[in-house]
Amino acid sequence: MAKRALITGITGQDGSYLAELLLEKGYDVFGLIRRSSTPSSYGRIRHIQDKIILIPGDMSDQTSLQHALIQSDPDEVYNLAAQSFVQTSWPQPVFTGDVTGLGVTRLLDAIRFVKPSVRFYQASSSEMFGKVQEVPQRETTPLYPRSPYGVAKVYGHWITINYRESYGIHGTSGILFNHESPRRGIEFVTRKVTYNAAKIKLGLAKELRLGNLDARRDWGFAGDYVKAMWLMLQQDTADDFVIATGETHTVQKLVETAFGHVDLDWKQFVVQDPAFMRPAEVDLLIGDPGKAGKILGWEPEVDFPMLIKMMVDADLKQLKSEMVND
Repeated sequence: MAKRALITGITGQDGSYLAELLLEKGYDVFGLIRRSSTPSSYGRIRHIQDKIILIPGDMSDQTSLQHALIQSDPDEVYNLAAQSFVQTSWPQPVFTGDVTGLGVTRLLDAIRFVKPSVRFYQASSSEMFGKVQEVPQRETTPLYPRSPYGVAKVYGHWITINYRESYGIHGTSGILFNHESPRRGIEFVTRKVTYNAAKIKLGLAKELRLGNLDARRDWGFAGDYVKAMWLMLQQDTADDFVIATGETHTVQKLVETAFGHVDLDWKQFVVQDPAFMRPAEVDLLIGDPGKAGKILGWEPEVDFPMLIKMMVDADLKQLKSEMVND
């Protein structure tokens, strides 16, 4: 019998990579999609859409989550659904809290009633560390979120632990640091940089406006990180794991790497714009993936320069094909 997995947020970056991985491992893969999702938002899973089963549902509607669990009858549930853009969480704090925080409770409670033997993965975030209390950050580091998104993720993280301890749910949280790919949304800074570097190289744009160039992040490749998610749910005991590269880079280094890859001097094109500064900035995020290495045997395969060059190349290819088709 093939294992069965339900992925919420399957149309996102991580959902698409995870679905590919599980299909390779012989799983029957089900994905939760919102009714409001248009066919155009299926871009990341179009190449595997005939191999997966999509179920309508919403993280704000518990009944739909129960139906999804009954229909998919999963062995594993990966909760990747969220309002996942930090910048959006300030103008939409209640929506962010409802989906990213309370949505986890609805899903866990649905599991408790429908199939409590399910192994559950919660996508926690390095944004929970926010104003960091120690460097590097590990599983035991105190949390100090600096955005409504970070606060909502803390709620989701702790409710997973609570259901694990209260009801014996096999609930694991992966505290993932920033992870990127050519499938990253254009609103995220890494993709914004690689996409605009490619546009400027092709003569389609003249400048790139960015906020804080000194902010530092621990950036890895999403394809590596979904392997860690899967490994977590293969453990007999549920636990929490930091998934990171253990290296940190500034936004300026990201810009230098992307523009340098297409032989451009970034200083001629990048403009710092106060409009992109956050009300409360997270300055230095760097994770310690030691526990994941020791227990899961996980380590990242794609390093930072490889990642950024991969993204720039993918954006160049996409833009060139669009130019040909116009």
